[in-house]
Amino acid sequence: MKIGIIGSGGREHAICQILNNSNKIDKIFCFPGNAGTSKIAQNIDIDLENFINLKKYIIDNKIDLIIVGPEKPLVDGLVDYLEKFNIKVFGPNKIASQLEGSKIFTKNLCRKFNIPTADFGVFTNREDAKKFLININFPTVIKADNLASGKGVYICNNKIEAEKAINEIFDGKFGKAESLLIEEYLDGEEMSFFTIHDEKTFKNFGTAQDHKRVLEGDKGKNTGGMGAYSPSRLINKDLEKKIIEKIIKPTLNGLSEIGSGYKGFLYTGLMIIKNEPFLIEYNVRMGDPECQTILPKLKTNLLDIINACCTNELDKLKIEWLNKKSLCVVLCSKGYPEKYKKNIQIENIDKIKLSENEFMFHAGTSKIDNKIYSIGGRVLNFVCLSESFKDAKKNVMDNLERLNWSNGFYRKDIGYKAID
Repeated sequence: MKIGIIGSGGREHAICQILNNSNKIDKIFCFPGNAGTSKIAQNIDIDLENFINLKKYIIDNKIDLIIVGPEKPLVDGLVDYLEKFNIKVFGPNKIASQLEGSKIFTKNLCRKFNIPTADFGVFTNREDAKKFLININFPTVIKADNLASGKGVYICNNKIEAEKAINEIFDGKFGKAESLLIEEYLDGEEMSFFTIHDEKTFKNFGTAQDHKRVLEGDKGKNTGGMGAYSPSRLINKDLEKKIIEKIIKPTLNGLSEIGSGYKGFLYTGLMIIKNEPFLIEYNVRMGDPECQTILPKLKTNLLDIINACCTNELDKLKIEWLNKKSLCVVLCSKGYPEKYKKNIQIENIDKIKLSENEFMFHAGTSKIDNKIYSIGGRVLNFVCLSESFKDAKKNVMDNLERLNWSNGFYRKDIGYKAID
């Protein structure tokens, strides 16, 4: 088979590398990929917003299956477009992708189907939003409605911070904003819960604990994710049952009511309060860096799982996992998530020698004349599987110290709540 992967981040490199272990795959194409995928796949520099050219390349090169990694092509309707031409695609359609594309869509779904979530208000202009602040308790949460690469969420401790957040969103920091959400602040602990779906059934696909804040101790600005560990220390059978019955199933029922099934990965971002789950957000793809943390633990052939989803035969497949702990630390460019320099060489990368339980997934990297350069805010993901989070973290830290990249930084406390 020939496989095409849409995207260029750590998530896509992880998917590419795990798929590359399958003897059923002849060739992998990455659109556009990164320096890491270039070693195991053919990177194709193509405009992902030009669906016509992308479709033509897929057909001309007889690519059998397309896997869509990031959210924007899904929200823009790439799956629907390619399926018109009988191209097999793994990912949700445009309607289902509104679960991530519009936070207000998801909140209204929660309201209609009694899905536990924070109380909220929707505002279409800054004046009404600021008036609402007079009668609320702080801290509060303010969210851009549109896609914001994981950064359009503000936790505001006072009126001044809240007004600044409202202004930044309506001033277009995350693209044109027609509305925003102001939410009740839930005081609990976050958890990422993953499922994988064909259009008639779904299976659990692991849990993880992400670390969104840029600074140690979960302080500073939100990022796309500074690291993660899997499984979450919060998960238990009782909580898992509540998540599925109170959140996942009602959401699928809601989509069905508006004429849509769901195919692909579903990331359910949760706040856990006294073993009760509350929905924070949905992502209609694997999380990043959770994907890099979870996929190395997979025993079942990933291609078989994805094919089963595309043929509505997921119920016939058993998904098996390695009984190991996994921890990922993201190496970022100095200055991220604000301004940072690009095209900085990563000089010692060839000195990193990985064991079979260690992984280095590229994200914002480019290869020029056999040298690796940084081109993004999040640059590399170091992952280790081990019997304990403590050992996994030690191995990851050893590799980061060996790399010793002068233009990079990383959080040294990833997994601190799970490590004694």
